[in-house]
Amino acid sequence: MTALHTVCLLLCALSCLIAQAAAKGVTASLAAKWPESPLLLEASEFIAEEGNDKFWQFLGTVQEVTIYKNKDSEYSYYSLILKKAGQFLSDLQISLLKFAFSIRAYSPTVQMFQQIAADEPPPEGCGAFASIHGKHTCKASQIKNLLKDALDRPRPYLYKGDHIFPTLSKTAPVVILYAEIGTKAFANFHKVLVEKAESEELIYVLRHYIQKPSIRKMNLSGYGVELAIKDTEYKAMDDTQVEAINSTDKSHDGNTEEVQGFYFDKLIQMYPDLKDNLVEFRKHLIESTNEMVPLKVWELQDLSFQAASKISSTPVYEALKVLRDMSQNFPIKARSLTRIALNQEMRKEIEENQKHLSDTYGIQPGDASLYINGLQIDLDAHNSFR
Repeated sequence: MTALHTVCLLLCALSCLIAQAAAKGVTASLAAKWPESPLLLEASEFIAEEGNDKFWQFLGTVQEVTIYKNKDSEYSYYSLILKKAGQFLSDLQISLLKFAFSIRAYSPTVQMFQQIAADEPPPEGCGAFASIHGKHTCKASQIKNLLKDALDRPRPYLYKGDHIFPTLSKTAPVVILYAEIGTKAFANFHKVLVEKAESEELIYVLRHYIQKPSIRKMNLSGYGVELAIKDTEYKAMDDTQVEAINSTDKSHDGNTEEVQGFYFDKLIQMYPDLKDNLVEFRKHLIESTNEMVPLKVWELQDLSFQAASKISSTPVYEALKVLRDMSQNFPIKARSLTRIALNQEMRKEIEENQKHLSDTYGIQPGDASLYINGLQIDLDAHNSFR
């Protein structure tokens, strides 16, 4: 057997071992049904929300910027887009733009325009095309001829999200340009249409159109998505031993969470000979705590104050974790909260704050309100997660 054959066999065997080792892990990705959209188009949509004038000024600076897309790396092109956008955005807005890029927040908007263009439908072989009252052209030089009898044809329907070039004319023919900004085809049309729109010969409307969409699907961040995987490999294990091991691990990790008033990590340190009994007792308390036993009416009166007292008495480095755990598992934590001694000074301060908020802002106990720099944000109209 030659040395080459030996090396090939060793590589095959190694790849099989790696595959077997990697088979235990699970890698999942969430992709949309539409292709990946260019970041330049998403950036333009972000700037459009800052103002229509800024949108058109931004287009003027990126007319043929896509020539750098193939020359430079993806990161260099990404940095170039941020640099161009930085001419019209503040540092804070640039940070928000980066966040919008990371979650691809404006990709659905770009895809919406792509679907509108598909309904025209676009002429074959055109990187960009103009629609003038139902008639299409792939050449900017033909716009003048199509404008002559444009008003004799029905005016096109304009959508709320359309980008309309600032002009005083309301009765001029409407020219809708379908193009990918930053390309040469876009630049050829854009120059002609801007000149005619400024002279009020037409109303210039821009809609995104990508002649050759990416073959890659749009990867999403996965908000509100659950991946449930069932392990069908059954093993015979002693649950009590697993619980003991887990309890010991938590103790070693410095987990100081109390269970119905007991700090088992300290008890185990003080009485190591009773470790097994303490672990069993802890297990019993946890199981009994998880039972959502109905509470009496009088037990519910101060429950919210007791929850606040529990969180405030927790060490600073644990407070956030306790708040999260209590918020997510409040029904099963309610029973243990009823046994917490209420801090009367905290209760008095909370009631004074509630009265102040009610008298000043009309915020009642249990209501939620968001203020930024003293200005109230309407939570019904503004979604913090979008």
